[in-house]
Amino acid sequence: MSPRPDTERSAASAAGPAGAADDDGFDAVIHAPVRLRICAALDPVREIEFGTMLTVLDISKSALSKHIAVLADAGYVVQRRAVRDTRQRVRLGLTDRGRRAYKGHVAALRRIVG
Repeated sequence: MSPRPDTERSAASAAGPAGAADDDGFDAVIHAPVRLRICAALDPVREIEFGTMLTVLDISKSALSKHIAVLADAGYVVQRRAVRDTRQRVRLGLTDRGRRAYKGHVAALRRIVG
C-alpha cells in the first residue's frame, strides 16, 4: 500500500500529536472538507456502513478510505468489520475522542464566523 500524500501527513502533524486540536478547539485533521463531512455524518449516529457513507458523500472508495485512514490515525474514527449476508461489511463510527474533537472544531468554526 502506498503512503498517503504529504498533504495528509502535514494536516495530521499540524494538529499536533495524534490529531490534537489547538487550544481554541480548531482541528486541522477534521477541517478538511471531506473529513468534516464524515464527522458530521457520524456524529448523530453510532455507526454507518462504509457503502452508505460513499452514497452520502458521493466520493470514490479510494478517496473515502484515505480520509478514514487519516481520521483513524488521529484516533477519531474506528472501523469495525462484520459479515452480513455472507459479505464482509465495514462499519464506521466516531470514537469518544473523535466526537469531542468534532464538537470542539464546530464550536471553533462558530466562534470564527460569529
